[in-house]
Amino acid sequence: MESQKLVEVVLPGTVEPEDLVLRHRDVPLPGAGQIVVRVEATGVSFAEQQMRRGRYYDQPPFPFVPGYDLVGTVLTTGTGVTPSLVGKRVAALVKVGGWTSHVVLDAADAVEVPAGIGAAEAETLVVNGITAWQMLHRKARVRSGGTVLVHGANGGVGTVLVQLARAAGLKVIGTASARHHEALRELGVTPVDYRTENVPARVRELAPDGVDAVFDHLGGRSVTDSWRLLGPGGTLVAYGSATTRDDSGSKQWPVLKILGRVWWWNALPNGRRACFFNVWAGRAVNKDRFRSRLRADLTQVFHALERGEVTARIAARLPLTEVAEAMRLAESGTVTGKVVLIPGA
Repeated sequence: MESQKLVEVVLPGTVEPEDLVLRHRDVPLPGAGQIVVRVEATGVSFAEQQMRRGRYYDQPPFPFVPGYDLVGTVLTTGTGVTPSLVGKRVAALVKVGGWTSHVVLDAADAVEVPAGIGAAEAETLVVNGITAWQMLHRKARVRSGGTVLVHGANGGVGTVLVQLARAAGLKVIGTASARHHEALRELGVTPVDYRTENVPARVRELAPDGVDAVFDHLGGRSVTDSWRLLGPGGTLVAYGSATTRDDSGSKQWPVLKILGRVWWWNALPNGRRACFFNVWAGRAVNKDRFRSRLRADLTQVFHALERGEVTARIAARLPLTEVAEAMRLAESGTVTGKVVLIPGA
């Protein structure tokens, strides 16, 4: 192990994709309760795009290794970890540190990937899948036959969310630009063009009594529009502030504004509710409960993939060393699915 070298991508500051740095160092050894994973796939999600601009609301200080999630094979285990894990394919949600060829994880944070699911396929469903599943089934909890509105229905989270919603027997209205509409119709989604249509007016036409849930990653003014589209007993699930990605100023402020609105709306006696979804919520309070819930929910997502209820949408597979090109592609808004980095390529 000591003689092996790992390669990792370092984000040195608010830089252009070409200025990401490749660094080589020894592969570390696992401590007690830990495993070393040879990373087979990691990805470029919206979080890393925000981090590159210094806009992700709780990113660590520069420099650091980005990479929100990963899938790989267990190489070695530390004391207190069953050696039978060696050779198993696992997935992990890490927030940072995933853009590397080898990573040390707490064994309790690794979720086994069912046999037959490829590393890149599984990778597309880690952060996107867990986010979509928990928002739909743990937050919104809409009964079969209900109607939901998904903003960015062609995006990473949106694509998984609309498929899980359809599998749960829900009618889905999804916003996307016109070129994604045919693909959305094939998934059973009623598309709305956010560029050319008045979204609130069109949604009211489609759901005159209001929708049962709205999933909003946009933030800003969209959150207020989303709240107003809810029917009686409806739930707004806000989970980002994508419209502020290129803003300057405080990176916390857009989220704090949403949290303030959520608090105010929930204080009103109107029979509707709002929440701001953070996939990490509860980890600091009860790590064991957080881990068991994550494992259960991500396993459900993988089973949905096995059943064909969701698809693994890979926009491109690029070597980890071509991270600049991968970042540009992911940020271009021209691809459907996830840009996956392959460290071993």
